[in-house]
Amino acid sequence: MGHLIKIILIILLILSQGLLTLCISPQNKQEINPENRSPKNQQVMKNQQDTTEWYRPRFMERQDEREEMVNKDIAQSPYGPVTDKKVLDAMKEVPRHKFVPGHQLANAYRNYPLSIGSGQTISQPLIVAHMTELLEIEPGDRILEIGTGSGYQAAVLSELTPHIFTIEIIEKLGLRAKKVLNNLGYKTIKVKIGDGYFGWEEFAPYDGIIVTCAPEDIPAPLIDQLRPGGRIVIPVGKEGWIQNLVVVKKNKNGKISEKKLYGVRFVPMTGKADKE
Repeated sequence: MGHLIKIILIILLILSQGLLTLCISPQNKQEINPENRSPKNQQVMKNQQDTTEWYRPRFMERQDEREEMVNKDIAQSPYGPVTDKKVLDAMKEVPRHKFVPGHQLANAYRNYPLSIGSGQTISQPLIVAHMTELLEIEPGDRILEIGTGSGYQAAVLSELTPHIFTIEIIEKLGLRAKKVLNNLGYKTIKVKIGDGYFGWEEFAPYDGIIVTCAPEDIPAPLIDQLRPGGRIVIPVGKEGWIQNLVVVKKNKNGKISEKKLYGVRFVPMTGKADKE
């Protein structure tokens, strides 16, 4: 009798293992295969986790004004409204009043550019949102910004991906922006003082490059540092003349295409670009 019970238990165990095997699809088998847990695959999984969750600070102060600015001046703008919900949400979260000088606080949520000193400006919110939308950012993308200015555009970009690299040629502005971003909690943004004409080769290639100052021609180093499939959003033109907002795309074969969108007015790119 004891032997019979043992035989029955063994049969049941075999059947139960068989049933479990039948419930695992070939796809699931592949996912749990120890051979697939190579260091490379583990690193990919880690990178994916890093890009889907990162800290983004939140601010209640003047939130109603941000909501109104986005709903009225950006989402319903008669001059090309922004429709990407991720971008609209980003604009609602970043406190523009923290990036403007004290005498401009009352105007922080007006839809026009404001002076930030050193002959530079913080761009019009609609332009910030539209240029961000044109980049078509996905979580995990590496984005290079040329012209940190106040740090506001970089903060908006960091709502969409943690990998933001920004360069400012004016040391006073760059150091101030770095301090503001750090104090507000935007810890994933890297700030460099330097000539943006040459890009930031150390962290290239980039999925997107945004330029907030206008060169007369698109800097070749920026094109070189753009990943195949990536895009550059940049104002191009002479100071005092009509500039055009241009979207540059690089296909998988490295071929470049350009599309002019509309007239804009940005401060000129200085440094190497100013000397050519």
